[in-house]
Amino acid sequence: MRRSELNRRRDAIIGLLCDIDEMSAAALAGQLEVSVQTIRADLRDLDEAGLVQRRNGVVRLRQQSENIGYAPRISVARGEKQQIALEVQHLVADGARVALGTGTTVEACARMLAATRKELFVATNNMHAVMALQGASGATVSLAGGAVRLRDLDLIGTASREFFANYLADIAIFSCGGVSSAGEVLDYNTDEIAARVAVSGCAQRKVLVMDCAKFGRELPCRKHMLWDYDVIVTGAEFPSTLLARCASEGCRVIQVERSAEPMRAPL
Repeated sequence: MRRSELNRRRDAIIGLLCDIDEMSAAALAGQLEVSVQTIRADLRDLDEAGLVQRRNGVVRLRQQSENIGYAPRISVARGEKQQIALEVQHLVADGARVALGTGTTVEACARMLAATRKELFVATNNMHAVMALQGASGATVSLAGGAVRLRDLDLIGTASREFFANYLADIAIFSCGGVSSAGEVLDYNTDEIAARVAVSGCAQRKVLVMDCAKFGRELPCRKHMLWDYDVIVTGAEFPSTLLARCASEGCRVIQVERSAEPMRAPL
């Protein structure tokens, strides 16, 4: 089986579990028009990667006290993340000063900006974003100092927070660990909260990027509401009450397709 087909099907499983709290293997097989045996193999691998939890004949997204490793997160909702990156590029002009936070969705945005924008100045605490920007035309990149989280190849300690305080960016692009049904922006720990506050606080325009799996994920640490930001780019379907509050507060919500096939960044 082609690897791209396997990834698309597993993205689709994650997407279905975002919409429906729990499903059986048979229900997933029916939705995706494959055998139950195929779905069970997918679920076994997703369970081992820490993405889903199987119990009593049903499967649901795993709720965690800390985020899973970086490599498994790359495979989650890859098409959706590329669609988010395509929208984000339209928010960034050539020559812009950009602050980038951590995470796989932000990395996808960095990769898209490297392919489509020139003469950027980028300040970031995300080593994956730095590598994604390696071929960017005329870019200047400044990386935060401090202790590296080897699991994620990012920097979120005190030195990183002080780093962003030295810059005034046109736009900040960052993610989060989760968003509650009430619109609270959540993270796994206070260090990640502080890093998000530092990144968003140095920019004139604040852009939160999040895949659909983040919505409804209840996490212990909270800071900000969705409408505290200028733009939200996501594949999640927010309820009308949240959309109305965002609109009333001047927060633009850009919803992308979740099931889109991953594509290459434009040349």
